[in-house]
Amino acid sequence: MAQVEIFSAEVCPYAHRTRLALLEKGVDFTLTEIDLKNKPSWFKDVSPYGKVPSVRVGKDIVYESAIVNEYIDEVFPNPPMMPKDPARRALARVWIDFCNTRLNVTTHGYLRAQDTETQVKLRAELDAHLRFMETEGFAKMGPGPYWMAEGVTLVDVAYYPSFERFCNIEHYRGYRIPDDCVRLKAWIAAMRERPSVKSIANSADFYIKRAAAYALPQKAAAE
Repeated sequence: MAQVEIFSAEVCPYAHRTRLALLEKGVDFTLTEIDLKNKPSWFKDVSPYGKVPSVRVGKDIVYESAIVNEYIDEVFPNPPMMPKDPARRALARVWIDFCNTRLNVTTHGYLRAQDTETQVKLRAELDAHLRFMETEGFAKMGPGPYWMAEGVTLVDVAYYPSFERFCNIEHYRGYRIPDDCVRLKAWIAAMRERPSVKSIANSADFYIKRAAAYALPQKAAAE
């Protein structure tokens, strides 16, 4: 098998997903860290969108995290990280899309919003998303701490980086996960104990310091 190279940025939750997928698979890889504020000129050759993650496996170049992770799962089939059943595999993709188009959009907007009205609106929206995940996701997926009854899947690695960074909205917006999201909290705790997660985890301070540039008013962030 050709060597795997991942183009990543430590601050990026989407690149974090792919690193977790590779670690869960036990795939050896070379890590090339990209400075997203000063991208090298050659980066467009491996990431036409100019984003991380991108992976190179032999002559193959694949980008966009959800697509990259499914590619990895197919090229390195053991252990499998998507359900075998087509309906459940489709459901896994639905939940990954929910993370991309709803959860992450809301959390990023909430952290960047500076006016109180927008913050209140997005706080309520985030509450609704987390409760939807609790009742329509975890409560209906079956036993065990992970998203799907099959064990750790690409759904888990899609969501976890967002929750490792939840310290940002806790710190800058005083937000707390609702008390009734019991399964969600148990899942976060279970994921934190996985060797893959521990091996590349960053501290809350790491994320909080880097989020100041957009979470605080521009003047305060510059001070």
